[in-house]
Amino acid sequence: MRYPRFKLPDAPAFYHCISRVVDRKPCLGETEKEYLVRLMREYEAFCGVRVLTYCVMSNHFHILVEVPPRPAVLPTAEEVIERLRGLSSGGETAARAQQMIQRFRSVHNLAGERAYLEGFYRRMWDVSPFMKSLKQRFSNWYNRRNERRGTLWEERFKSAVVEGAGETLGTMAAYIDLNPVRAGIVQEPQDYRWCGYAEAMAGQVPAREGLKIVVAALIGRDVSTESVLEIYRCRLFGQGEERDGTDDSGRPLRKGFDRARVLSVIRHHGVVSPAEYVHCRVRYFADGVALGSRGFVEHFFQRFHKHFGQKRPGGVRELAGLDSRNFYNLRRFPNGAFG
Repeated sequence: MRYPRFKLPDAPAFYHCISRVVDRKPCLGETEKEYLVRLMREYEAFCGVRVLTYCVMSNHFHILVEVPPRPAVLPTAEEVIERLRGLSSGGETAARAQQMIQRFRSVHNLAGERAYLEGFYRRMWDVSPFMKSLKQRFSNWYNRRNERRGTLWEERFKSAVVEGAGETLGTMAAYIDLNPVRAGIVQEPQDYRWCGYAEAMAGQVPAREGLKIVVAALIGRDVSTESVLEIYRCRLFGQGEERDGTDDSGRPLRKGFDRARVLSVIRHHGVVSPAEYVHCRVRYFADGVALGSRGFVEHFFQRFHKHFGQKRPGGVRELAGLDSRNFYNLRRFPNGAFG
């Protein structure tokens, strides 16, 4: 069943978004990844959202984004024009917008100016225009560069609403930043340039500010910029990373369990911790619709009850095999939740 795009427009909302290349071809090389990250940061600023962390792989990308509600006091025309100038292709659009504003003001057409600006406001504080702009701009660039035509991305992007408090946000962030580790590309996430954690380790302010929100949700309070990486690194390296070899005393360096071990435990009706869970490709994180505490998921279900059938009494579903009383979602996967 294909669910509609669920959004929470009246409060800060968090979304895990995924988009894959058509046929899942590994066509995103270093240059492509760099450009996609650059565009992501441009549209993050223009749309007024905040990227908490991300990971760009060879045939797909993940973004964990915070979307604030539309503010009561909207940006002025001058502020909108400045945001347009921040886009690498926005110089011409900014100049045209400035001309339009001057034209409205020259005839004292305030209603026309407001209606014109509303077209830009509709692209802000909303996950859909953010992802649409990012994907379209990248597709146009990629097709020109490679002399190709047609769609680049497989279907619409997937999104799941994530609770912004407790362990859920931190678990989702770790799941995203550990993508290259799970894929066997690197042993440690900071060695993969195109993820939020590596960008934060490199000293980039936007990446560190994003992880500050994740860490604050994990520990229940704001933290200093200096403490963010230390706390988040402990979280990441508690997520079941495994290492081959031995230490000076001959003891194995292995930490946690590999994916086969985790799946074996689940098949035998055991449970695993969130730390071990994120080492699997878990469908809940992409297709679970809403993830968080029991109260968060049930409140979400009641709000969108009409989309799930009148006969369904409640929304909360446990995540198969997960040892956590604070992590639920809206879906079951009869054919398996992993892969």
